[in-house]
Order: sequence, then C-alpha cells, then structure tokens
Amino acid sequence: MSTQPKSIASRADKPAPSTQTSEIKRPSPDLKKTPLLAPFETLDRMAHASVAKATSGLSPSVLAEAWMDWATHLAVSPGKQLHLMEQAFRDAQTVWMASLGIGKPEAAPDTSQALNPDRRFAGEAWQKYPFNVWSQAHQQSWAWWQDATGGVHGVTPEHENLMGFVAGLMTDTAAPSNFAMTNADVISATLTEHGQNLVRGVKNLTEDLIAKTGTAPPAGPQVFEVGRNLATTPGKVVFRNDLIELIQYSPATDTVRPEPILIVPAWIMKYYILDLSAQNSLVAFLVAQGFTVFIVSWKNPGAEDRDLGMEDYRQLGVMESIDAALAITKAPKLHAVGYCLGGTLLSIAAAAMGRDGDARLASASFLAAQVDFTEAGPLRLFINDSEVTLIEDMMAEKGYLSSDQMVGAFALLRARDLIWAPAIHNYLLGQRSDAFDLMAWNADATRMPARMHSEYLRKLFLNNDLAEGRYHVEGKAIAVSDIRAPIFAVGTEDDHVAPWQSVYKMQLLADTDVTFVLTSGGHNAGIVSEPGHAGRHFRIAETKANATYRDPSEWLEKNAAQDGSWWTGFANWLAARSSALAAPPAMGAHSGAYTALCDAPGSYVMQR
Repeated sequence: MSTQPKSIASRADKPAPSTQTSEIKRPSPDLKKTPLLAPFETLDRMAHASVAKATSGLSPSVLAEAWMDWATHLAVSPGKQLHLMEQAFRDAQTVWMASLGIGKPEAAPDTSQALNPDRRFAGEAWQKYPFNVWSQAHQQSWAWWQDATGGVHGVTPEHENLMGFVAGLMTDTAAPSNFAMTNADVISATLTEHGQNLVRGVKNLTEDLIAKTGTAPPAGPQVFEVGRNLATTPGKVVFRNDLIELIQYSPATDTVRPEPILIVPAWIMKYYILDLSAQNSLVAFLVAQGFTVFIVSWKNPGAEDRDLGMEDYRQLGVMESIDAALAITKAPKLHAVGYCLGGTLLSIAAAAMGRDGDARLASASFLAAQVDFTEAGPLRLFINDSEVTLIEDMMAEKGYLSSDQMVGAFALLRARDLIWAPAIHNYLLGQRSDAFDLMAWNADATRMPARMHSEYLRKLFLNNDLAEGRYHVEGKAIAVSDIRAPIFAVGTEDDHVAPWQSVYKMQLLADTDVTFVLTSGGHNAGIVSEPGHAGRHFRIAETKANATYRDPSEWLEKNAAQDGSWWTGFANWLAARSSALAAPPAMGAHSGAYTALCDAPGSYVMQR
C-alpha cells in the first residue's frame, strides 16, 4: 500500500480571489494541421456533421464494422446456421400449432427482462386468442435473434453485444403492442370509448410535436416549477464565476458540524436533482441533520463556451468552490460529495489534491460515479474512436452537445420503457401520466461544451486515462490511489448509466478506507431515496485500506440487504468523521468575494 505523501502548503493559505467573477482563459484553436490541409479537414467535418444529424449522432461505421464481423463469422459457421434453422422451424411449428388451437401458447424466454416479467403482455386481454399467439411469436422472435447474434465463434465481444442490442431494438420496433390493430389493450379501449382514446392521442401527439419544435410551451399548466415547489430549500448564492453559482443553505438547527459539505452534481443535469421536493431533498435532509451544505449550480453553456475544458470544470467548479466554502465557514476541512459526472470530476480534483499534499478534504463521497470506464454499461456499445469523432464533428457546428441529442441516446438504451411505452400510453391509449418532480427535472436538460465533452469521452470513457494513471492535471499525472480522505461510494442496483459493479471499482483503485453502499433503484431514483420511501433497501460495508480485495459478487454475498434509506447511514458516516457541534457560520462573507448575491436557487439554474 502507498504511504501518506509529505504535506505541502495548503490552498487554504492562498489569498481569496479579489473579484467575485473569475475570467476564463480560453485557448486559441489548434487544428494541428498545416494551413493547406485545414480547408479540406473543415469540409470533412461538415460532411460528418451532416451524417450525424441524419443518424441522431450514431456513427454508421460502428454498426457496419460490427455487422461485418458477425456476418463474416456466421457465414463460415455451418453448425450455428443449422442450429438457427432448427430453432426457427421449432418456433414456427409451435406458433402454427397454437394458432390452430392445438396446445397452449407459452411465452418464450425473454432474456432482456430476465429479472422482470414483460409488462407489455401482462394484461388479461393478452392471454386470449389471437393476442396470446402474437405475443408468443414476438418473444420467440426476440429470443431467436439474440441467439443468432450471440455465440458466433470468432466474433469480438464488443461487436456481439452491439449486434444483440440492435437486433433487440429492431425486433421490439415490430412488437404487436406498438400498433393499434394488434394491441389488445388499445383495441379494448377503442371499443369501450368509441374511439375517443385515439382522438385524445392525436391531440397529445400534436401538442408534443409543437412543444418539441419550441414554437409553444408544453400544454397545460406547469405543475412543477423551480423556486416554487422544486429547489426550495432556503439558501443564498454566495459566489459566482463564469461557470458556476455556489449556493449555501440556511441552517435548520441551532448547532452544526464545523466541517461543511460541498456537493458537486453532474453538469449534464440541473443540480436540483438533489433538492427536488421538500420531502425528497437530499440537501434538506443533510441540513436537518446539522450540516452546513453548499452545492454547485452549473451554468447551461452556449456556443461562446465551446472552449471550456475539463480543467476549467475542475478549477472553476470544484477548487474555487472549496476555497469559497472554507473561507465562509472558516473550517480547515470539508466533506466533498460528487454525483454522477460530478463524482468523476471530484475524483480528479481529490487525486490532484492528494498528489500535491492538499489535505483539506475530511472525506470524499461518490454517488453513482465512475472512475474506471471499462465496464461502463450499455453506453460502451457505441463509444469508440469513430463515434467520438462523429460527435466532435457534430459539436463543432454549434460549439456544444444539445440536450436533445443526449436524451435521444439514453432513450435508445431503454427503448421499451422510454420510447414505446410512453408512445402507447400517450398516443394509442390517449392518456397522460400524472406529473411528478423527478419527471419534471428530467425534462430540464442542459448542454455540454464541445471541448469538455470531447475530453471526457476521449480521456475518460474511451482511453480510461484516469484509472490507468495517464490523466494529467497541471502537467503531471494523477492517480485515484493518491486520494487520502476516507471514501463513501454509492452504487445502485438497476443503474444503466453507471453499473454498480463499475462504481465498485473504487475499492480496487483507492488506497484509503472505503465504505461502499449498494442501494435499490436506478441511476436517479436510487440516489433520491429518502427515509420512508416504501420498498427501498440497501447494503453497506466498510473496507479498510489494509484489507484484502473482494470482487463484487463476493461483496454482494457477504452483505445482507436492510430495509430503509441509505441517507441515514450516510449522515451517520459523515457525523462520525466530523468535529463536535458548534454555532452555524454566517450566510456568506460580510464583505468581499463571498458576500451573498441573491436567494437560492439563483440564476444559472433558470437558464434554458
């Protein structure tokens, strides 16, 4: 195990910035090409950007390469071909016999929903002829294509996974549940309501298309609004620069822990995912437990911010927030918390601090955040050099990645739940789901600067530089093992963005005490898991720095689930690593750089 580096001068000893707004030094463009080649490269980028628009940002060459690998190997695999022909004959025979009323149709195994029954065909009407035959035929087709694209001798695992995903996506597009004439529930609703469900569906579709074009706001009154019933925990914006607003929350107790909490959310989302409604706000919960809480509210970048990079996000987002929080509270240390991409950024900042002997972190917590991207879930299906290049060329036109492009990519990963199910519900059944706070937040997406997103995709996601010691801060390499503060890491069981096994790798890379939590729920709902939320459970265990490593499956087997919210365990963990209770600090500084500017939630969160 590595040893504690020698202490050097702390950043806390440095003078506070003299102005409230920090200027960003934007680097001049570097094409890395000779002037003669630059026009031709520009033409190529324009062509690639046009392709990206037509394919929603997905690189055709990625799929073409995977298809060629699969098709070539399948063509010289006669055994696999015979197996598939035999299986297709058996499936066809089963469906044909069922359609004649001979035998009872039984659903084929659906490996994509192995842990959850296929809800599309769960209704009583789907158990009757002919709908039971149609649903059986679809599920058998789905299973056959998964068999066809998997297990072909010689195909690389990456290409096999991508072909399986695409085959499943295309098969699901043709599911009988997606069409009014073959959906048992839609037919029943149409007969019962004399077609009024379809009339409402057309109205819903028209409203959504108008809202999509931006020519009109979403139909109907807005149930949730930031500052009214979202992001309402009382506080002040105590610092602002070109990239962030820093919010300090008002104390809710007579005494507080001296060490403040600084929360760094992801910049792909608005910060109030952690300050939703009053009953499920992590911020409000921590304040009620006697902590002074600060949170970073990221600017929604535009074309003028195209040259903002990862280093700008580290320096202006994390380091200047640390300076501000400690200057206001006059505490020697703070608890840093990072969520999703904010956690990845915090790991970079914390590793650099550890390398440089900056000991101002009392603890570092990472919520659904990855530092190793080799097992980054379904997103890895598409991320290779060709895809990243296409995204870069697409961003070059506007200077940022739009929220629509990000939302579309995530929707494809869970098309059944995020594309087809809402379409059936809204347009075929003519219904509208009741609005809730998490859905309102999810619709409030943000953009990402071109340079930062390119650096993130290449250095972290594609090359895995952070986990493998190649990521540089201020010209020198950093390592996660240099983080000296104790770590609290949270993974969620159903996370398709940051799979918990990937988040668990913090225990493999860190060289300090790590407390790992595995909680029920997904990437967002698992983190927003307040006490009293029905059906929630979690596992928690601490691994000391000198303990031997256990792989995720062993850890899962050794640690039993307990009912309730992980928030309570988190608050207890923070309190155990904090000093005795004391009087709350002032809200911002009395004068100078950190005087209060306005009430929370501030202005950056309102940017569209």
